[in-house]
Amino acid sequence: MGDFLLRFLRCLVLCALAVAGPLLAFAHDAGAQTRIREIRIEGAQRVEPDSVRSYMNMNAGDALTPGSLDAALKALFATGLFADVTVQQDGPDVVVRVVENPIINRLAFEGNRRITDETLRDEVKLRPRVVFTRSRVQADLQRIMDIYRRSGRFSATVEPKVIQLPQNRVDLVFEINEGDLTGIRKISFIGNKDFTDSELRDIVQTKESAWYRFLSSNDTYDPDRLTFDRELLRRHYLAKGYADFRVVSGVAELTPDNKSFFVTFTLEEGERYKFGKINVSSSLKNLKGEDLNEHVTVKTGDWYNADEVEKTIGALTDAVGVLGYAFVDIRPRVRRERKDRLIDVEFVIQEGPRVFVEMVNISGNVRTIDKVVRREMLLVEGDAFNTSKIRRSRTRIRNLGFFELVDIDNAPGSARDKTIINVKVKEKSTGEISFGAGFSTTSGVIGDASIRERNLLGRGQDLRLGLQIGQKTQQIETSFTEPYFLDKNLSAGVDVFRTVRDLQSESSFDKKTVGFSLRTGYRISEALSQRWRYTLRQDDITNVPATASTAIKEQEGSFISSGIGQSLRYDMRDDKFNPTAGYFIELENTYTGLGGDTNYFRTELTSTYYYEIVDKWVLSLGGASGYQFNLGETIRVVDRFSLGGSSLRGFRQAGVGPRDLGTGDSLGGNWYYRSTLGVGFPLGLPNEFGLRGHMFTEAGSIGDSDSTVGQVTDTASIRASVGVGVEWSSPFGPVSIDLTQAVVKEEFDKTEFFRFSFGTRF
Repeated sequence: MGDFLLRFLRCLVLCALAVAGPLLAFAHDAGAQTRIREIRIEGAQRVEPDSVRSYMNMNAGDALTPGSLDAALKALFATGLFADVTVQQDGPDVVVRVVENPIINRLAFEGNRRITDETLRDEVKLRPRVVFTRSRVQADLQRIMDIYRRSGRFSATVEPKVIQLPQNRVDLVFEINEGDLTGIRKISFIGNKDFTDSELRDIVQTKESAWYRFLSSNDTYDPDRLTFDRELLRRHYLAKGYADFRVVSGVAELTPDNKSFFVTFTLEEGERYKFGKINVSSSLKNLKGEDLNEHVTVKTGDWYNADEVEKTIGALTDAVGVLGYAFVDIRPRVRRERKDRLIDVEFVIQEGPRVFVEMVNISGNVRTIDKVVRREMLLVEGDAFNTSKIRRSRTRIRNLGFFELVDIDNAPGSARDKTIINVKVKEKSTGEISFGAGFSTTSGVIGDASIRERNLLGRGQDLRLGLQIGQKTQQIETSFTEPYFLDKNLSAGVDVFRTVRDLQSESSFDKKTVGFSLRTGYRISEALSQRWRYTLRQDDITNVPATASTAIKEQEGSFISSGIGQSLRYDMRDDKFNPTAGYFIELENTYTGLGGDTNYFRTELTSTYYYEIVDKWVLSLGGASGYQFNLGETIRVVDRFSLGGSSLRGFRQAGVGPRDLGTGDSLGGNWYYRSTLGVGFPLGLPNEFGLRGHMFTEAGSIGDSDSTVGQVTDTASIRASVGVGVEWSSPFGPVSIDLTQAVVKEEFDKTEFFRFSFGTRF
């Protein structure tokens, strides 16, 4: 038993030694792990060996493991400095062999004609003396492709070409094939029932490609423009009563040959609604909603119009602000009566959060000084925050015409009751050099040239120098305008001019005028403005033939006029250039007699009313009248009113009114009146053609020549005409053709049937 026990114990010891031996050996090996003795760098030319070691995050004395070698390899590749890297262990040493990426010696573009080298260089990231890598080249290639796609050239191709040079340098050339413009082959609409495809194509900014759109880029594909088109469609339908309208999708599909796109808008029109009950409610103390009904522009029974709802919110915000309520929140509460297709709107006036403007930040204005933008803001530091004034401020800044992009947002301020307004703008060119040519039946062939800067030195000032040379008129003028004189809401300007006119066919004399004007103006309200002007000029009546009227001969020579005048204008038109609704009234008064050789007082009143009969058919009813009386000597011919030409179509320039029957010379009059009733209508052509037709009838008269010599006839009888015409808002300027028949006239009047005018700038 003892021997057995002894053998058993010996066996246990042997087994323990067998197991512990490898463990002890492993522990010994772990304790003797290899440490890095040296890191050798091979192949480095431009990069210093110490720099390579610093990128590896590995130093002499560190433990040498497969994991540390792999991490060093990845770190070196991540620098972008090397085309190839190997990291190997050589006993206790680490050997790093690198192949450096080349350096770009020259960067060039070939084949680009539509987009300049400067534009491409600004976009790409690679530059001379920068490390060349294939990934960077591919990234820049994509950037160039994006530029061409944004400009409508989806068929453009770009090939990078690398030219090897000594000393591990390369020339990088992007070979570009710009291809043709990728146009819009077809614009289609799905789901439209109440508006035809043709009508909706006039709404969107994107247009189908056609030969006559060579001056426009709207017929090339632009994804940003397509997004804007969705918004234009939404605005159109909401303004026409389709409150449930939505654009389901707007898709552009590129043809297989990459030459054009098919654009498809899928719509859900929904039902058309009218305004139901309209009322204003207020939760503000001492403010009753019914007291503000006069500021509501929408009416029960009218087709629902989202634009009018927004307009009413602005009007109510202004009205409440005038009453002293700075912190208001006006929101429309809308309730649909789907059965009756009515929308009840309640304008709810509540007390808004008491938030003040802490700061107004302006960015993006490189050339334009901050003050030019800041003075158009209706909110300044310390004011109560008002979203309506923010919207109006954005419109005022855009109307300057200095910026192609204006964005205003607000961010939290340093406290809960403070906000920061951020105004971001992107400037555009404001300098203009123009040359022009034109023709009219009144002035003959005309050529002109001008140079203008609308934002002089970034101060918002306007400077213009113009020259006009024609068969019957020559003129040179320069003008300067300061829109905020003395930093007040007061414009001021000066005009200097010299004009020579051939009036032989009308009144048998030539007139030369040299002088200057000082002017100022200010806005009394959003619709009411006033201007003042002082003018000093010298008029020379020359080249009076022996056959001229005695009334003309007695006024031959030079005389000086010095006068001051004002104009008061109330303008409620929806558009200043192509109005479809609203009206304007303007009253002008001039006193000439502040020294000089003439002394008289003049008053003129002008007004026109516009009304849209049906869609795009606009009725206009206008009139003008004037009266002047002398305060000393007889008023001279050049200072009298004339009627005819553009002021009374169907009659020549100065073809109506007092006349010397012996010579046929027009003598002008001291009073006049005229009226116009017209209808403008579309011709069934796409809107971008800019062609519209019109029918009109005009009537007027002029009298009191103030002349007592010669065979003067002055009947003061009414004259009238009817006519039709075509207007073209061409890219080169306005073109007008009128065919007019004088139906009520005097035997001595001078009439014309055809009238054509064409003015252009390029």
